[in-house]
Amino acid sequence: MLVSRAHPQSCRYATKMSDLHHYDVSIEWLGNRGTGTSGYREYGRQLVVRAEGKQHEILASADRTFHGDRDRWNPEEMLVAALAQCHMLSYLHMAVRAGVVVVAYEDRAHGTMTQEGLGGRFTEVTLRPTVTVADESMIEAAQAAHAEAYEHCFIASSVNFPVLHKPTILVASE
Repeated sequence: MLVSRAHPQSCRYATKMSDLHHYDVSIEWLGNRGTGTSGYREYGRQLVVRAEGKQHEILASADRTFHGDRDRWNPEEMLVAALAQCHMLSYLHMAVRAGVVVVAYEDRAHGTMTQEGLGGRFTEVTLRPTVTVADESMIEAAQAAHAEAYEHCFIASSVNFPVLHKPTILVASE
C-alpha cells in the first residue's frame, strides 16, 4: 500500500506565468422553495454546476445527511471522484512512460470525513485501482507507476489529508 503525504500549506513554489492554469466554474442554487432560507429545513440543497464549453451540467446537492438530494452528486463525492480521476490520468501517463500497456482501469475510491462542530474535514481517501495490463512482464512497473502517479497528481498535491493507494494489478487473459 502506498501512502501519500500531505503537503504543508506554507510551501511556496516559484511559478512562471506560463505554468499557471485557471479553472472557472459557476454554480446556481435551485433550492428556493418560495421562502428562501427562512429556516434550516425550509430550503432545498439542489444546485447545478456549469463550466463554459462543457456539454453537460452536474446536478449536485448536499449529502443526504445534511438534507440533500440523494440522487445528485454532493461535494464530498466530487472531491473523492476528483482524486480518483486525477490519479488515474496521472497513472496512465506514467504507465506510457514506463512501457506498461494498460488495457483496463477501474477504481473503488473511498473517502472518510469527520464532523467537527458545524463543519468537518476529510481525514483520508483510499484509492483502490484495479489495473489490467497486457502482459505479465509489466506487473512490477505497473505497480511502481502508482507512486509516480501520486507525485504528479495535482489534486492529491493540493489536499491536506492522506491519500492512500491499494492497487491491484491483473494481467489480461489471452
